[in-house]
Amino acid sequence: MITIIDYGMGNLGSVANMIKKVGGKSVITSDKAEIQKATKILLPGVGAFDNAVKNLKNLELWDIVIEKVLVEKVPIMGICLGMQLLAKTSEEGEQEGFGFINAKVKKFKFENNDLKIPHMGWNIGKIEKKSKLFLNMENKENRFYFVHSFAVECYEKEDILTTTDYGYKFVSSFEKDNIIGCQFHPEKSHKFGMKLFINFVENY
Repeated sequence: MITIIDYGMGNLGSVANMIKKVGGKSVITSDKAEIQKATKILLPGVGAFDNAVKNLKNLELWDIVIEKVLVEKVPIMGICLGMQLLAKTSEEGEQEGFGFINAKVKKFKFENNDLKIPHMGWNIGKIEKKSKLFLNMENKENRFYFVHSFAVECYEKEDILTTTDYGYKFVSSFEKDNIIGCQFHPEKSHKFGMKLFINFVENY
């Protein structure tokens, strides 16, 4: 059972539908008792960094997530804004993130090109290290769907799972111990996202 945390940031139904499609089970909840029982957590999100932090704290979920991830070592996967929340800070706001990953979220800044912000559409995630999340996906052009104006910069190279090029190379996913972040939307990424969710359901 995957616990999808509902903190009022984004449409969570498409994530739950994709998990169901690959044979997994999930529950969407903001209930503290339910989240305290979680054995696997998904933290999706679309919107502003500071609003997300405030919502999680107002719902009294912030400290519960920290306990689950750092003490109980429950697997967590952040998607899009959810990934950014796992970093320490963001240029988008003044609130601090969870800080599970030694990283900062930075706004895309381009010089001498006409690339649009947000980065929107399909792009390739180049695998940078071995991971159960990409089991049977190695050495392939795994294409994922992106919609974002900010990207994570990891300060520990060993945490970087995939990179993607958009004006320059940025971190499109990371993994450290039980902590995973995906800047792309696997729930919108068709067969590539399905395979990734299968791996998360079966291997974590």
